[in-house]
Amino acid sequence: MFSGLIHKIAKVKSFHNNILSIESDLNPKLGDSIAINGVCLTAIESSKTHFSVELSQKTQNSVALENYKDLVHIEPALKADASLDGHFVQGHIDAIGVIEKIIHNANQVDFFISASEETLLLCVEQGSIAIDGVSLTLSKVEEKGFWLTIIPYTLENTLFKTYKLKRRVNIETDMLVRSVASILKKTKGFEKNFSWNDADSLTLGY
Repeated sequence: MFSGLIHKIAKVKSFHNNILSIESDLNPKLGDSIAINGVCLTAIESSKTHFSVELSQKTQNSVALENYKDLVHIEPALKADASLDGHFVQGHIDAIGVIEKIIHNANQVDFFISASEETLLLCVEQGSIAIDGVSLTLSKVEEKGFWLTIIPYTLENTLFKTYKLKRRVNIETDMLVRSVASILKKTKGFEKNFSWNDADSLTLGY
């Protein structure tokens, strides 16, 4: 489990034969879970200067693999006594989105990311979402995608400051919304106009 708060921006050392090596002083223990651009992976090699993880073919097919060549977000798994300043992130990518619009404002940058209808059904305005492992708030959800408002601190401390139009990004929707959606599908159905009020009503009823 992760929080969506990026520990560091790290450089990819190499990626071949399914093995991804990252230049980092994180020095995880073998078997430790590490999120790389939001994907939960297991350390199979570690030293003071780098660590390596292995990506299965299924994982490679479900993520924006082209972004694992230069710089990446890394986050170690949450410890039991750690504070949760983001939101619970599992490191399981639901979908891939595409950056369609970038609007620079006085003290923020707005990103519009297109996504599939299935993904958008799990996007709730003012709810949480993880993009390339970064915990963010959905400012607005539209028919073809959603808006994110990136504040200066987040922009400066993540790779969002380098993102360009048409970049593909890893998306993980909120696990709470996914759980509620699963229940709704088994009961009254899951609709596009689902809101946090619906979630509250349902969860408080159990």
